[in-house]
Amino acid sequence: MMKKLLAILALAIGSVASAQTIQINGAGATFPYPIYSKWFSEYNRLHPNIQINYQAIGSGGGIRQITNHTVFFGASDGPMTNDQIYAAGFPILHLPTVLGGVVPAYNIPGVTEELHFTGPVLAGIFLGRITKWNDPAIQSLNGNVRLPDTDITVVHRSDGSGTNYIWCDYLSKVSPDFKRTVGVATSVNWPTGLGGSGNQGVAGLIKQTPGALGYVELIYALQTNISYGSVQNSAGEFVRASLETVTNAAAGAAKAMPPDFRVSITNAPGHNVYPISSFTWLLLDERPSDAHRSQIMKDFVRWALTDGQEYCAGLGYAPLPKEVVALEMQALNRIR
Repeated sequence: MMKKLLAILALAIGSVASAQTIQINGAGATFPYPIYSKWFSEYNRLHPNIQINYQAIGSGGGIRQITNHTVFFGASDGPMTNDQIYAAGFPILHLPTVLGGVVPAYNIPGVTEELHFTGPVLAGIFLGRITKWNDPAIQSLNGNVRLPDTDITVVHRSDGSGTNYIWCDYLSKVSPDFKRTVGVATSVNWPTGLGGSGNQGVAGLIKQTPGALGYVELIYALQTNISYGSVQNSAGEFVRASLETVTNAAAGAAKAMPPDFRVSITNAPGHNVYPISSFTWLLLDERPSDAHRSQIMKDFVRWALTDGQEYCAGLGYAPLPKEVVALEMQALNRIR
């Protein structure tokens, strides 16, 4: 009788242990935060004992925390540099998750029209050289719009940010002066402007500052109902960010994706391509010390790259090309 009771007790303890919640912590980019939140919630609904926690602290913070092993995974909108990977001391796999666009968002009282921008004009504004909304360089692109003689208040990210990286990557491609003066990184020294923390912080500053111009991920412009403009692409077309135009930017990359998935698609060639588009990446240790959590994350990524892509459009993100997904499924085998 005693042995039977002990066996039942052992079985009950085992069942409780197996039902315990497993927490996996990550941190990084604010750019994909809305879709990641949705994914983690849906995955938890499918697997109630798996809780994936994510802090949207910016890409720079995500890179630092995965490097220091203070989180199990990181996230970034700008791929790590070779020096950053070397400094980490362990192989880090970059896995594209969705596509998004960064838009020039503005707050000009009395102006409701969609404005047109070119890369050189945006570079001039963010270098502090174009300072008025009715500057001839802007007015010539928007001939039918009455632009006011109002100072432009530049708003940029104050934190290490993949959105910074995407914006600067684009402006550096179209403006040698911007590349030389500011450059491309998740954190840069801005010559002018106000800083906001996260896409939310930048969107908030634009919303409350008459005359402001900043850059935010498309979903944040849509969520906060901020006006945003079209940008001239490499084909000379003024294109507004949308699911279609951001997806078009990835067409070439899908055919020539590098093995490490660290690729830039800003200023991509082609018709109806939005030029400030990018992948965003999950950062995973290829040699994790916790094999159990590693297997869970691999299963989550497989789900996110397949069923999870169905949630993209509703949140303003473009799903990954199927060719890229197939390559990522193979790459997951590199993780122990």
